[in-house]
Amino acid sequence: MSCFHKRPKRTKSEELAFLEHLKKVAKENGKRLGLEGDSDLQFLLLGGKLVKVRSKSWKHGRYFKLEEDCQTFSHESKKAFKQNHTSLISQLFTHFSIEDIESVRKGRQSEGLKKYTDASVEDLCFSIIFKGRKKNLDLMAESPEDLNKWVSSLEKVINNMHNLSNQKKSEHWIFSCIRKADKNGDNMMTLKEVKHFLRQINVEADDSYAADLFKKCDTSNSGTLEGEEIKQFYYMLTHREEVDVIYEKYAQTEGQMSDRDLLNFLLNEQREQATAEDAHRLIEKYEVDETAKQNNCMTKDGFLMYLQQDDGCIFNPAHRSVYQDMNQPLNHYYISSSHNTYLMADQLKGPSSTEAYIKALLKSCRCVELDCWDGANGEPVIYHGHTLTSKVLFKDVIKAIKDYAFKTSQYPVILSLENHCSVEQQKLMARHLVFFLGDALVKKPLGDTMPTNFPSPEALKGKFLIKGKRLNKLDSIFTNNNVIEDGTVSEEDEAAECKENSQKEKPKKSKIKLDKELSDIVIYCKSVHFNSFEHSRENQAFYEMSSFKESKAFNLAETSATAFMHHNMDKLSRIYPAGSRTDSSNYNPVPMWNVGCQIVALNFQTNSKEMHLNQGRFLPNGFCGYILKPEFQRSLSSQFNPNTLTEGSWLKKKIFHVMVISAQQLPKLNKEKQKSIVDPLVKVEIHGVRADNASKETDHIENNGFNPMWNKKFQFDISVPELALVRFLLEDHDTASQNDFIGQYCLPLTSVQNGYRHVPVLNKRGDIISSASLFVHLMLLDAP
Repeated sequence: MSCFHKRPKRTKSEELAFLEHLKKVAKENGKRLGLEGDSDLQFLLLGGKLVKVRSKSWKHGRYFKLEEDCQTFSHESKKAFKQNHTSLISQLFTHFSIEDIESVRKGRQSEGLKKYTDASVEDLCFSIIFKGRKKNLDLMAESPEDLNKWVSSLEKVINNMHNLSNQKKSEHWIFSCIRKADKNGDNMMTLKEVKHFLRQINVEADDSYAADLFKKCDTSNSGTLEGEEIKQFYYMLTHREEVDVIYEKYAQTEGQMSDRDLLNFLLNEQREQATAEDAHRLIEKYEVDETAKQNNCMTKDGFLMYLQQDDGCIFNPAHRSVYQDMNQPLNHYYISSSHNTYLMADQLKGPSSTEAYIKALLKSCRCVELDCWDGANGEPVIYHGHTLTSKVLFKDVIKAIKDYAFKTSQYPVILSLENHCSVEQQKLMARHLVFFLGDALVKKPLGDTMPTNFPSPEALKGKFLIKGKRLNKLDSIFTNNNVIEDGTVSEEDEAAECKENSQKEKPKKSKIKLDKELSDIVIYCKSVHFNSFEHSRENQAFYEMSSFKESKAFNLAETSATAFMHHNMDKLSRIYPAGSRTDSSNYNPVPMWNVGCQIVALNFQTNSKEMHLNQGRFLPNGFCGYILKPEFQRSLSSQFNPNTLTEGSWLKKKIFHVMVISAQQLPKLNKEKQKSIVDPLVKVEIHGVRADNASKETDHIENNGFNPMWNKKFQFDISVPELALVRFLLEDHDTASQNDFIGQYCLPLTSVQNGYRHVPVLNKRGDIISSASLFVHLMLLDAP
């Protein structure tokens, strides 16, 4: 492949010295990744030649390598520019962080590689998939062996980075900042470099503070920090005074925390039902000093390690796996659901992509939407009809769904079809669904008799359900009254609304011809128009479900909340955003969950508060995409109304005490401006029934995103804890304009652990910021 670029030429002695240097880097920096001296890490540090693929004609060789910080990847790129009427080429380097990578996919799995490369190079291709909306990096290696080496090495570094403890991630981040501050690369830090480093880690320090810190660590009086002095500098910088206070209060055994002291802390402060065995387990798991471990003691370092891991997290570790009863009928669960899943951006001109389905499914979305239209060459396509959004083949979407549906969760996936196709292309849709999904597609009811209720998520594990129009009742399968011809049905409610939005006068609801083959695979999710709750109760079977536009749904939730909840006790309801949300914004899903709606469809591609709430709602139960609704939303005798609370099983009054203590290593928002330091504040929000909704905030701390301290106490009165979500929002205070978003974390109140806890910090798109955390004290108590 002549388009490959060579790595820099060196003499034999220079090459040996360079390789020796890389071995040293792999040993020292790899140690923090758990890859000390690893050969795969050395391979990435050395780098190599890959072809970057952008189109059929744009395939250029580039030199790729892992930087010595072991967390930044770089590759050369060429940029054309004009100077004095002459076109010149500038060689630049493009960088991205290992933490920005979502996955590495081997083979021609991306849309780009399928479109721009031939099947004969399948064993040379791979893609780097990024989090968020950043475009995939499609690449080709020189040989299959080279491909395997790149993929396995990348996956190893990504997995090790992901599996680092929070303390190790913090350490890794700080030392990488130290390396960046060491401008001349001599492994020594001058006072000027220390000041630069402090700005990098989000601390605005005056000259006297920086000089004082430098002087304390410069024990050799050399005017530079090196070796152990840099380590001492790190320990002084990361010293947690607030953790010292807690530790010293409970460390009553010769200055250390014995197993009995730790148990005392777990029982009295963390309010856990702990035993002596639990204390021993934590010491064994987190203590870093072997002597202390042998003496059944926990040092301050071990205690900090415990606080920063799953056992010390705000999120109950018991809820990280599936813990709820998954044998209830399907409609007894909230189901993580996406609207217009194929869109990567807005609703009018953005791209449609199979990648959007993959990203949603990997986030445990269990209901995806497919807007189907006649395409060229007889092949149906998916796009937002009557707009400039791009088109993607229906069969490519089905293949992607099949490949990725059950990677994060084994529980059933609902394919919500909005069908605009001719009968001929509908036949092809049905055949693609049957062919590609195979036995995983539910083509008839479970069991040998006509069901009277939904099967459970457990019974439907690994299965696909089709939601769409059906020509007849489901019981015709068992009575030999099944139709043998195509027929006519009314179009989907959402399709009719889209048409209404694009026309001045309200159009009549159209009838569409429906293919029998497509009709026959709609089993448990038959789309019907909603008239009234009374009409649904008297005329509709359990498997007949309606879709509600947000304005209709919110009106019903406001005026007929209890009736809506009872409707959802034996039927499914799907809610979708208003057609006017052309920017792909979202509505608040909480009021819909409050009345028991299951399929509350949101635009997954939009990083918004509403998606943060959705992520929080589905965080527990193994992040499987199904959350069992509270018993009072499933019991026919319930008269629960979220708008006007009365006595009942739902009323469990609590007082939620929150103390926001401190934050650690918050990200810089403006990385271009070295002197830009955040002024952080914390908002604590409760989202639930109307009576529980509340928001309180701390003051802002000026010029400190590294270790701001608040010690601010809040109290919230909670009436219906089973429906409450807690959201922590970190913002950068701005006196002149709206505060800037720093990070957030959301979870159900029922998944919160009491006591001293660290709160992870997620970015806008819901990915964890590995170096950052919030430290709080929480207590959920029964109201007097």
